[in-house]
Amino acid sequence: MESTQKEIILIAGEASGDLHGANLAKELKKLDPYLKISGLGGKMMSDSGVEIYHDLTQLAVVGFFEVLRHYREIKKCFDLILKKAEEIKPCAVVLIDYPGFNLRLAKELKKRNIRVIYYISPQVWAWKKNRVKLVKKYVDKMLVIFEFEKTFYSNYGIKVEFVGHPLVDGCLVDKSKEDFLNSVGLKEYKYTIGLLPGSREKEIDNLLPVMLESAVLLSKKFPMAQFLLVKAPTIKSRLIDKHLRAKRLPISVAIDGQYNAINSCDICIVTSGTATLETAIMGKPMVVIYKTSFLTWILAKFFVKIKDIGLVNIVAGKRIVPEFVQFEATASNIARELEKYISNEEYFSETKLALSRVRFSLGKDGANENAAREIINSI
Repeated sequence: MESTQKEIILIAGEASGDLHGANLAKELKKLDPYLKISGLGGKMMSDSGVEIYHDLTQLAVVGFFEVLRHYREIKKCFDLILKKAEEIKPCAVVLIDYPGFNLRLAKELKKRNIRVIYYISPQVWAWKKNRVKLVKKYVDKMLVIFEFEKTFYSNYGIKVEFVGHPLVDGCLVDKSKEDFLNSVGLKEYKYTIGLLPGSREKEIDNLLPVMLESAVLLSKKFPMAQFLLVKAPTIKSRLIDKHLRAKRLPISVAIDGQYNAINSCDICIVTSGTATLETAIMGKPMVVIYKTSFLTWILAKFFVKIKDIGLVNIVAGKRIVPEFVQFEATASNIARELEKYISNEEYFSETKLALSRVRFSLGKDGANENAAREIINSI
């Protein structure tokens, strides 16, 4: 195969995108070992053989005002990507999520007559639907991970393929519940409640305190309950420790083996985002919560056009697990809903059945392989 001069640029600006970019790069290399891949990403993409121009994933910013504070560094990366694209003239630039950055980049790339493929769609169906016009104008092909997104983009006449969700491949368990609980100092016979406070520092500061307050309320009512905090790899342990010291509540912390940790829980409190789908795939009933800065929340209230914010509920097409946002995300609300799971066996079972339907709707395994094949075929 004469493909020594072929090159693709991958663009990932967040930790989740770095993971997807790394797995995508591995699959691309399997299909074309001579393909050169470079771009914007983090350590995981670098370890998978991608030449990294700059790492934005450590910023982990979310929200309009948070982005403004890092504008200079983000703009520097933006200009660097365009310079590299002009020098390399790649077969395609593959954008991974990160819509605020990537949709602007797509516009500039099309001015330079560079093919643009978007893997993992911006949530234009949730807010800023006018962005779909940008997608149609500047993106050559969408590779989407939710089946309903294929219908959404097809209705606008955009080339789109549903490749399945990469989490179906990624949510793997290699320890029994008993072994994992023992490894973190917990008991299998107790009722385990998981706390998933997020992968960004701001999320930890905004959400972990109310999660811990909920745990205090539940521990008083259910002595057999034990608590497991699932720490994201992007979060430093000292930040978690600071919050735990403030509450003085005995909680075990899982610093690795994220899916083993979720699998060992009976129910969970989960920060809105990808973690709600991971928890759904593991079949664990949950309460979804989210808080952000007041100004970001006001903007979101204005733009968001969907009833639910939790991905698990969005994919289900209805609210199958409770969610509390901003001022409703209180310890009493969260504890009340968790108590329903503990006390009502029928409700618990119905929720698990609904979660199994969500898992089925995410497609079969091989999402990154499917996406890589679509990309290779496109170039």
